[in-house]
Amino acid sequence: MSMSSNRMTTLRHLARQISRLQMSHPIRMAVDGRTASGKTTLSDELAELIERSGRPVIRTSIDGFHRPKAERYARGRFSAAGYYNDARDLSAVRTLLLEPLAPGGNRLYRTASFDLGLDLAIVQPSELAPVDAVLLVDGTFLQRPELRSHWDVVIFVETSRGISDSRGLGRDRDRLGEQVALKLYAERYGPAFDLYEDNCNPAEMADVVLNNDDLDNPIIRFKTGGRLKPNLNG
Repeated sequence: MSMSSNRMTTLRHLARQISRLQMSHPIRMAVDGRTASGKTTLSDELAELIERSGRPVIRTSIDGFHRPKAERYARGRFSAAGYYNDARDLSAVRTLLLEPLAPGGNRLYRTASFDLGLDLAIVQPSELAPVDAVLLVDGTFLQRPELRSHWDVVIFVETSRGISDSRGLGRDRDRLGEQVALKLYAERYGPAFDLYEDNCNPAEMADVVLNNDDLDNPIIRFKTGGRLKPNLNG
């Protein structure tokens, strides 16, 4: 794991608070945020640090639960409403992943229902989660009403739109082409996140907000009364 000393210190502190949580079932944790905010990288970093503490981690992404292309793009390739409402199969996220790990669940979970590259549904064999596992799921729109009550802890990755768009374009322009990538961020991803903010207020609802504008110097805000506490003694 390669990161600045300030980022390492901050994430170690956060991972320590997560590792200390005790529940009667696996901890279901969402890492939410706008497109290209750094959710996947942060989730991978936290997963490694939590595993170092001795706790098992189940690591996956909401992207394993896409809907078929015909449904995702039914409102148009660049539709913000289409991205917000039609991109993922939220029922599958609940029934295959989150509900089995809930209190009273059988802990037999699956981490994906769809192969995006092949545009095909898949059937994974179920796996049995250790009771002390931490599930880390990254993705956009994770605090929609269909999912919100199924998370035990939510981290919201906060970035300005300009910075996240710049990162996303740097990542996607070679794969998609410059003009398509620009159009997607301007018309689909950005406006879809605006819909999400208006409807769900995700930063306010999260347990922790991590500002990720400066990757080397992330800033954490803990929600008063949340499950994670700013323990300054470690």
